[in-house]
Amino acid sequence: MSEIIEKTESFVTNLLTNDLDSKYLYHNLTHTRRVVKNSEEIINYRNLNAKDSETLILAAWLHDTGYIKGSEGHEEKSCSIAKDFLEKQEYNADDIKEVLGIIMATKRYYKPKTVKEQIIRDADASHFGQKSYMETCELLRTELSLLGIAEYTPKEWLNANLQMLEKEHSFNTNYAKEHWQPGKDKNIKKLKKERKSEKVIAKKEALKAKYKSESPDRGIQTLFRVTLKNHLTLSDIADTKANILLSVNAIIISVVLSNLIPKLDNPSNAYLIYPTIIFVTFSVVSMVMAVVATRPNVTSGEFTKEDVKNKKVNLLFFGNFHKMKLPDYEWAIQELVKDKEYIYSSLTKDLYFLGLVLNRKYNILRSTYTIFMVGIVVSVIAFAIAFHYFGPERMMTG
Repeated sequence: MSEIIEKTESFVTNLLTNDLDSKYLYHNLTHTRRVVKNSEEIINYRNLNAKDSETLILAAWLHDTGYIKGSEGHEEKSCSIAKDFLEKQEYNADDIKEVLGIIMATKRYYKPKTVKEQIIRDADASHFGQKSYMETCELLRTELSLLGIAEYTPKEWLNANLQMLEKEHSFNTNYAKEHWQPGKDKNIKKLKKERKSEKVIAKKEALKAKYKSESPDRGIQTLFRVTLKNHLTLSDIADTKANILLSVNAIIISVVLSNLIPKLDNPSNAYLIYPTIIFVTFSVVSMVMAVVATRPNVTSGEFTKEDVKNKKVNLLFFGNFHKMKLPDYEWAIQELVKDKEYIYSSLTKDLYFLGLVLNRKYNILRSTYTIFMVGIVVSVIAFAIAFHYFGPERMMTG
């Protein structure tokens, strides 16, 4: 890849990422990258020379930059942006003119006159022959609506697409005819089949309208999703802290049992008994409290049909259903999904009780860490006092 192409790729990526209106769901960086990729495919097939390949790829990268200034006359706006950028890069004037000409060849209804113009037009329309065509053109329909350019009913959009594919568009290069035309023919058949089945279209719209009216608002979904994720993350952190305490105190007790306690049989080490007891006691208490913090609570695991009908049971928590038979639980879930308020209520209860569990865990952990810290300090002080006042030297002096 030449240096100018690398700089252009970086420039266009930054431009379309930061300056393009988010309403452009189709004419965006994804589309530009697809045009570049498909241009490269045809270039490799045709074995174009390096200079022609470079100007064509530059045009592919820059051909839709004008959308940052609006849809109307975007080709001319793209040329203006391309010219300013390439001149700043001190690119050859004749080659700049060539790039601008290729960009203008992407204009609708334009008839390509050169090989490079044919390639850019085929690359720009390559999605006509892709399996993702239906999804891609739906993005364009939504884009036109969001920008206030045009509103299409599903039937109108279907007819407009058939008009485009059958009567207006045709591939120019042999590569496109060989590799993309078969896919385009399949997409035409799909559109025709869908047009014949207007009842299916009406049914889809009815389902879509029903889904829109009944599905939870995206903001509410995000609220529950993020809050639940935060709760689970905090629970994991609490468990990790408890495990750290368990591991540290287990090591401390192991060291004490193996190295310190055997020495207490010696009368000369009697002064170490009380500090050792203090040390071990605090460690054991810390371990017990860490276990208590992470010890799971399991509820009865059963509910009645009356509980479900009265919305008293949270079906999202395993502790409320782990003893139930599968048919009973399936019935309860079916009742749950019928009622949006019940779903929200269950999610809210789930978050609330998770919060209570977190509160209990963190309160116990706070106390555990405090006890552990105090225990370490007191134990060190106890060993220091015992050694100072009752150590071997004192005993010998006495």
